[in-house]
Amino acid sequence: MEPGTKVGYHAYTFGYIVGELARRATGKPISQVLREEVAGPLGVADELWFGMPASEHHRLARLEDEPGAAEMAAQMMASMPPDLPMFRSAPPELFPNAEFGNRADVLAADIPAGGKTSARAIARMYAALLGGVEGVRLVPPERLAAATAISSSGIDEVFGMPTTWGLGYGIGGPGGDAQTSPTVFGLGGVGGSFACGDTASGIAWAVTKNRVSNDFSSSTQLGQLIAGAG
Repeated sequence: MEPGTKVGYHAYTFGYIVGELARRATGKPISQVLREEVAGPLGVADELWFGMPASEHHRLARLEDEPGAAEMAAQMMASMPPDLPMFRSAPPELFPNAEFGNRADVLAADIPAGGKTSARAIARMYAALLGGVEGVRLVPPERLAAATAISSSGIDEVFGMPTTWGLGYGIGGPGGDAQTSPTVFGLGGVGGSFACGDTASGIAWAVTKNRVSNDFSSSTQLGQLIAGAG
């Protein structure tokens, strides 16, 4: 496949590439860069992690699967064609669930994806991308404009649905798309969490959940309320 001709969601692959670039540029693992360059200056060093030390795990809200999740997942998988692009990334048995997310080794692993965070911390990070937060701005305006401009779009080669991306950020927000919400950039997570910023309104917000499901209704409703209030 020629680079730049297709698009597909691949958080772990993308994360490892970015993490290695950061390590080669700084000589530090990505978790240390996150703490020193982002979380620390923003005052959320103990709320925003990739690899979370075992000594901090007691502070986490434990993940739980949605009631009947196993049965619903089995029914959903059975209704999907076996050649669905999503199944190229991993077999259904390896898709994340609460048990996987609660594992101590997963929580402590320095993986540049699947962060452990509070809603306050991740919203604060997006706010610092949009503008200064107590004197801290993570990127200059021109870099933010480049990162949030559409860089690729098309049918996602993993999940099989239409998608639009900036540089590492989805464009459009929860329940929206790049046509209706072109200034919103952010990303959802396994379980229905979502975080984003809006370059038009300057507003950043986040929802974090500990119940793992495919339900993004809370994030979608909140996004609509915020957009309406703006």
